[in-house]
Amino acid sequence: MTNDARDTRDAGWPARPPVQPVTTQDDIADSPAARLLRDILQDAGARRASDIHIEPDEHGWRVRIRVDGVLHVLPRPAAMLRDAVVTRIKVLSRIDIAERRVPQDGRLRIRTSATVIDEFRVSTLPTLYGEKLVLRRLDTLPGNLSLQALGFEPEHETIVSRTLSAPHGLLLVTGPTGSGKTVSLYGFMHALNNIASNICTVEDPAELQLAGVNQVPICEKAGLSFAVALRALLRQDPDVIMVGEIRDRDTADVAVKAAHTGHLVLSTLHTNDAPSTLARLLNIGIEPHNLAAAIRLITAQRLVRRLCPACKVPYRPHRDVLRAAGYSDAIIERGTPLHRAGGCDECHRIGYKGRVGVHQVMPISASLRDRIIERASVRSLTVQASAEGIASLRDAALVKVLRGETSLEAALSATEFDL
Repeated sequence: MTNDARDTRDAGWPARPPVQPVTTQDDIADSPAARLLRDILQDAGARRASDIHIEPDEHGWRVRIRVDGVLHVLPRPAAMLRDAVVTRIKVLSRIDIAERRVPQDGRLRIRTSATVIDEFRVSTLPTLYGEKLVLRRLDTLPGNLSLQALGFEPEHETIVSRTLSAPHGLLLVTGPTGSGKTVSLYGFMHALNNIASNICTVEDPAELQLAGVNQVPICEKAGLSFAVALRALLRQDPDVIMVGEIRDRDTADVAVKAAHTGHLVLSTLHTNDAPSTLARLLNIGIEPHNLAAAIRLITAQRLVRRLCPACKVPYRPHRDVLRAAGYSDAIIERGTPLHRAGGCDECHRIGYKGRVGVHQVMPISASLRDRIIERASVRSLTVQASAEGIASLRDAALVKVLRGETSLEAALSATEFDL
């Protein structure tokens, strides 16, 4: 182990693991467990899976992969190989193989072909029948990070671009876990990334890498929290600061103050829609006048499954179905056909291939600032946003359905509680 690797380990950060070959000349790497692990990883890669679940049960174990947000089960592997596969993953991830009573985390870098190196975050969890492992693929940053590729409508691109060009202020991306918030933030930073800008991030963990950006991983064991790191960044002459997530009042306070003092601050928050984000920040203790002066834009988002273009099937649903979904009578009268999932070899008979972002984009107007100062309720903020023409997430999803990008079923499922 090099001195650098030892230093980062002692500070609380795991050293970046070396690339592990799938096959070597030794018996261990060419064992049945190693070959089975290779097959699982290659199958998951071919299907564009974001996560791999290795789950013990009373009959042995099963392997499931998450593709476009939905779990699919792989053929059940031989029960006798379960422990060997789990041990091999833990060894390659530098996880203690003797400890099976508490959760552990690690990272795995492995060569799955002559040209492909995959990197995973590994999490173990003790269960009734043994350890459950989840491998999260880390190389999921899309090649195209433009606002259009992220799913923003043309009018939304204009609003976001105008906000990103501002010298200071707070821009928030909201949504549940797995809704693509981090990728959207990286798209914003990609648009801002140039030789004249000092862009710094605080993340937990820093899973994706963007060239030209200074990324700081949080390390609670060493006392480096979001608030501590953010205060340190303010002394690093930043132009743009990205905070992975606002979790508490201290982090929110520093972020708001940074937005006041000449910095463009980007961050995320776990709320259902854009108006409720304002109420959440007020509830955690941010002063209304400070928030009203700092906040510039809030975008809420979801990811909906994209129909496979090779096999999607046109159809005309009943008028009552369209009306119940939220379409206006004028749109229903047009008679535009919708599309639903088919199934072909390109999408592995699923009918969907990839996901597309659905966004609610809410710039902070003077009227909304007045509502913030008044500590208005979520309902009052929602009514004001609607009066200003801010479409809901459901409305944004229904637009994607009309274009044939997704199905009505997928859009309704993704925005079930966002009417």
